[in-house]
Amino acid sequence: MKNSRREFIVQSSLGAGALLAAPLVAQANPGVSFSQSNVGDTLKVALIGCGGRGTGAIIQALSTKENIQLVAMADAFKDRLDDCYKSVMNSRAKDTSAKAVPVNQKVNVPEDHKFVGFDGYKQAMALADVVILTTPPGFRPYHFEEAVRLGKQIFMEKPVATDPAGIQRVLAAAKIAKEKKLNVVVGLQRHYQNSYRDLMKRVQDGQIGDVVSASCWWNNDGVWVKPRKEGQTEMEYQMRNWYYFNWICGDHITEQHIHNIDVINWAKNGYPVRARGTGGREVRKGKEYGEIFDHHIVEFEYADGTILNSQCRHIPGTWTKVDEHLVGTKGKVLFDSAKILDLKGNVNYAFDKKTKENNPYQTEHDELWATVAAGEYKFADAENGAYSTMTSILGRMATYSGQIIEWDKAINSGINITPSRFAWDADMPLKPDANGLYPVAVPGKTKYF
Repeated sequence: MKNSRREFIVQSSLGAGALLAAPLVAQANPGVSFSQSNVGDTLKVALIGCGGRGTGAIIQALSTKENIQLVAMADAFKDRLDDCYKSVMNSRAKDTSAKAVPVNQKVNVPEDHKFVGFDGYKQAMALADVVILTTPPGFRPYHFEEAVRLGKQIFMEKPVATDPAGIQRVLAAAKIAKEKKLNVVVGLQRHYQNSYRDLMKRVQDGQIGDVVSASCWWNNDGVWVKPRKEGQTEMEYQMRNWYYFNWICGDHITEQHIHNIDVINWAKNGYPVRARGTGGREVRKGKEYGEIFDHHIVEFEYADGTILNSQCRHIPGTWTKVDEHLVGTKGKVLFDSAKILDLKGNVNYAFDKKTKENNPYQTEHDELWATVAAGEYKFADAENGAYSTMTSILGRMATYSGQIIEWDKAINSGINITPSRFAWDADMPLKPDANGLYPVAVPGKTKYF
């Protein structure tokens, strides 16, 4: 039997009595914000992280048919929060009749519900029933922990961490989220895309036989750069130019290529046991590029010996490809073109992308919000999100070091690359030299173990 929405949210926030002794929730009475709030027929949402992805995610949430309301926003930077709010208020979405209607009728964020700074997320979460976590990924473990502690329903973007210590924090919180029956959707949106769901079911039903090898790519020109401005502290500069620092981004193998790697993990129904690879900086040589590589080539090895050949590259003027392929004992899958081939290359099946494909970014919100509104528990994406993120980190460790990196050793290593505290004047673990250049990993010299 379905619970009422009020019963579901209150029960999810309170959790089982035994959970009160768990380290993650012992700091406060979980669920006070829910059990003392007047949920009624409206689901209240808080947006944590108001950059481009946060703006897109909240507009997608407000575009669902459910009765929800944005009631709080939080970001480290006021200008990003203000820009996001303006974009949301000016956005339109199609209703059930395909007519474009404004989403601002679902927005009620007074000035005292706009929180700026490192700890603003705590105040924003306390006002909501559901939270959207879309800051850069270095903050994700801490925000996810707090959301679980408070008993919130959660949408969080990928990746979910940038180092093994962060992965362990997410896994610990994910366990409690399951016990408390908190819905958690992670923005690995291919899991919500019709063509991928259809093809993956056929793979799991044995249509291509046993998967014996795989390839995946995220090769393109790269992303934005934010130049340093006069007067910025090192923390502010690294946060503004966050894509180029591993503690907050994880390198593009983690921030972007996780999507493709995750598809192969999905097909294998498991995760690699080791990785070996190579990478470096061919064109990213300036101080504005921080510490990350511009290319990674990794062999991920699964327990049964299957090899995933993985490539990601950010080099302008080179060939581009974002895709995943599987090779089985009976056939092949080409995910981007949504086809299944026999071993001779003949098309055995083609998904009708023209008429059956969906917008997975919207679908993940449609399904989450419908589930929460119905008082149901359906989504537990956090564990897979953590393990697929760890797979990408494993690959980064292999390319940075030039060594074979074992999964068990890496995930249990306790390696933590985040600053010791989050403050504008924090002493950052990575600093530029006199020329403004940052230390960069050197394969063969960089050591983890």
